[in-house]
Amino acid sequence: MLSENKKKMLEFYTAGLKLYKEMKFKEALESFKQGLLISPDDGPTKLYVARCTELYKNPPSAEWDGVFTMTTK
Repeated sequence: MLSENKKKMLEFYTAGLKLYKEMKFKEALESFKQGLLISPDDGPTKLYVARCTELYKNPPSAEWDGVFTMTTK
């Protein structure tokens, strides 16, 4: 069974993922950051914080298919 904190973190993660797919990167970033306040070591959430930050600064085209292209290794 999931703890209440884990459930809340997953709510923020799920909301962030939905916003990310809708290309609402600023809003998604805020949701993911809220999740990190609850679970600071969550790897997938950290990944999406980094991606949203990059995509907010450098938005993809309107035809974006959701694929994130890494520019560094």
